[in-house]
Amino acid sequence: MLITSRDTGRWVIPKGNPIRGLDPHRAAAHEAFEEAGITGIPCPSALGSYRYRKRKKSGEARTARVAVFPLAFLAQAEEWPEQEERETRWFSLGEAAELVDEPQLKEMIAGFRAPIVPAGPLERAVARVRNWGATIPMLRWFQALMPKQGRFFEQFEDHAATLVTGADALARLLEGGDDMAANIREIHDREHEADEIIREVLQDVRRIFITPFDRSAITSLIGVMDDAIDQMNGTAKAIELYEVTTFEPQMRDMAGIIVEAARIIQEAMPLLRSIGTNGGRLHELTERLVRIEGHADEIHDAGLKALYRAHIDSKPLEFIVGREIYSHLEKIVDRFEDVANEIQGLVIDHA
Repeated sequence: MLITSRDTGRWVIPKGNPIRGLDPHRAAAHEAFEEAGITGIPCPSALGSYRYRKRKKSGEARTARVAVFPLAFLAQAEEWPEQEERETRWFSLGEAAELVDEPQLKEMIAGFRAPIVPAGPLERAVARVRNWGATIPMLRWFQALMPKQGRFFEQFEDHAATLVTGADALARLLEGGDDMAANIREIHDREHEADEIIREVLQDVRRIFITPFDRSAITSLIGVMDDAIDQMNGTAKAIELYEVTTFEPQMRDMAGIIVEAARIIQEAMPLLRSIGTNGGRLHELTERLVRIEGHADEIHDAGLKALYRAHIDSKPLEFIVGREIYSHLEKIVDRFEDVANEIQGLVIDHA
């Protein structure tokens, strides 16, 4: 989403000055709504920053630094404060990178990758037939016609898609509201879908003669990815069990990091098809995963301390329940760091 500048009409991203009382990522989300009508899940870890020459009303120009935060899109309002003052438009990544002027911002936008569309019903059905062929003699002739390298890359990408959908649902769940039950069901469904994918991977590992990576590397990677969606499901179950309906700001911030981590994993999976070519980008992505995991630890500690101070004397049960939710959220982020470590191991071995 790009918007036009009020002064020059050039294409820019929504941005503004720091807002007293708001953390930078929440100020960025506030500006996204005021200037473009966008609501979403902000990640508290900045993607990076860029500089540009900002001209004041007096005509004086100065260099301004802009910190850029990812915001997972939820909706665009029908009306917003600056609707009549700017044009807003969605662009492809390549078009957006070309249209903005600042080199550092161009690089950030160009660094994103469009998500891979998960395998459809036909592809999944073919994969199941291949798996049945390993155990049903009548279908072995069909299996013999299929490639012997398996479809591990497609399975990694399919599983990454469940992580993205589950993370989005988790973030919406922690916003509260009337859709909590639907978001919990969404997470449960994605966890079951992920279980089906990991079963296919483990079956293929046992029966495929030639694999793209070492078998233990394949099972380790899909295993830690599955641990992440399992922890999301555990978080949803705890929220449902304890009938929690309101959530601390730090919990929502951790959910924002989880959404960003899932997006990074989804971008990384297709790059595994050619590690030698994509080793540099994979290193950048895993480095960001490790960095935002450290930020999540800081948010977790601050949130837990605030929760303790607010409830330990008057409402100790609320502290115990909140601590459990924080624990689940921390484990989700930890599992994403495990995924980063597995990818780094593959890069070291194969790039």
